[in-house]
Amino acid sequence: MLENYIPVLVVMGFAVIFSVAVVASSSLFGPQRPTVVKSSPYESGMKPIGSTEERISVKYYVVAMLFIIFDLEVIFVYPWAVEFIDLFKEFGISAFISMFVFLVVFELGFLYAYKKGGFRWD
Repeated sequence: MLENYIPVLVVMGFAVIFSVAVVASSSLFGPQRPTVVKSSPYESGMKPIGSTEERISVKYYVVAMLFIIFDLEVIFVYPWAVEFIDLFKEFGISAFISMFVFLVVFELGFLYAYKKGGFRWD
């Protein structure tokens, strides 16, 4: 059974060796001309304003979580929609009902987030 994993391990080993070689070669052969401007926190030469410990608004994280949740919905719905005819032939109306229930629950969550102002940036 272990021989089934040998190709995967070979590809992973090749990927690790290749990535290390690329990073090492870029640091060895690439131009290295450090300046004061390049060593500053911003390469544009602007002085940093404020501290690095500023708090970020919670709304930023809420929008990020909502994006992930709604992005995951596409992962479930897209393959289902592509294979709908085959699923319908195999499982009948239960394939449609199960996805309909999923979408209804999902859309209720979407409406709840909308009503609570989860999509407002101001």
